[in-house]
Amino acid sequence: MQFPRRLARFNKVATNRVQGVYAWLLPPWAVILHRGRRTGRAYRTPVLAFRHGDAIVVALLYGTQSDWLRNIRAGQGSVVRMGRTRPLAGPPRVTATGATPELERLGVLARAYCRLAENQAVIELGARLPGFGPRRA
Repeated sequence: MQFPRRLARFNKVATNRVQGVYAWLLPPWAVILHRGRRTGRAYRTPVLAFRHGDAIVVALLYGTQSDWLRNIRAGQGSVVRMGRTRPLAGPPRVTATGATPELERLGVLARAYCRLAENQAVIELGARLPGFGPRRA
């Protein structure tokens, strides 16, 4: 099932601003940092992202035409989850929900949420960038 684009536009204007306050800190929320394809403007998009090893799985509820997905396919980006920033190791892999092996290793509620969408984005993450928290040598 794909949600209407009108709902995506509403979330972009209203809901994302509220979720952006806490999404970078509370799992399973994450914030995807990306730059606009045409404008170069920096964006912060909160998403529900379920961790699987060094990757996260994001249900594409609004389809593959989501702005954040198109932007990170076209350029660089990073993910902030639980206060830790990690760059993307490459472009996201978009697969049909039935053909995503990572779903089987997620929890029951995460699988149920991801199955609402027709497609999943599997995003490989790079090494942790320095930021908040204790410094390690």
